[in-house]
Amino acid sequence: MLIVLPCLIYRKTGFIGPKSHRIFLILRGVLGSTSMMLIYYAFQTMALADATVITFSSPVFTSIFAWICLKEKYSPWDALFTMFTIAGVILIVRPPFLFGSLGIEESYSVHLKGTFAAIGHAVFAASTLVILRKMGKSVDYFLTIWYYVVLGLVETVIILFILGEWSLPYCGLDRLFLIFIALFGLGAQIFITKALQIEKAGPVAIMRTMDVVFAFIFQIIFFNNVPTWWTVGGAVCVVASNVGAAVRKWYQSSK
Repeated sequence: MLIVLPCLIYRKTGFIGPKSHRIFLILRGVLGSTSMMLIYYAFQTMALADATVITFSSPVFTSIFAWICLKEKYSPWDALFTMFTIAGVILIVRPPFLFGSLGIEESYSVHLKGTFAAIGHAVFAASTLVILRKMGKSVDYFLTIWYYVVLGLVETVIILFILGEWSLPYCGLDRLFLIFIALFGLGAQIFITKALQIEKAGPVAIMRTMDVVFAFIFQIIFFNNVPTWWTVGGAVCVVASNVGAAVRKWYQSSK
């Protein structure tokens, strides 16, 4: 909020937005902040690479929601890419009735909770993207982020009081990490929101698949945790699905 507020004042966009778009701005704020809470929980309960790859099932939900809400076409190609994504998620989740206990280092119940959180993030993130596309350039992108941080603050405060976890970390280094999370998270929101306004969704989606590459690299460097071959296979399926869908839509829009 401290960073976005001066930007709004400088751009003279106001704080509540056009009346016709306020309901979309509120939904964007609530769904976006809920999405971030879920992915942070997933990062805490499962491997970084696993959680990141599962979040990339988001384009599947985006295509379905855009078909329902924006009347965009859902073709057999989209169905094929959806199947690839589901296959990738299954390789990462590795349900016991299919895989037994292969490759799950942590408790499977914890792994499953993280999986549901990551999938929940994908659903809410997809909803947020559809809402942003619905509003288009008629609403300043800093205003959409303003709703995200304000409603996110209200939502997190309420949840923290309900859980009884309203406290600061004892370690100063953890407090520094929280500040980094805030700054990097805000930067990500600004860049992805602006990207969707000035560039077609296809190139944006392709570039975002780099998240998976960085997740693998960071997991190895910072946690000394080499991803399993199941995770690699799942990542290949999910990334192939994302790139295929993005390239197809990019090609269609350039005709």
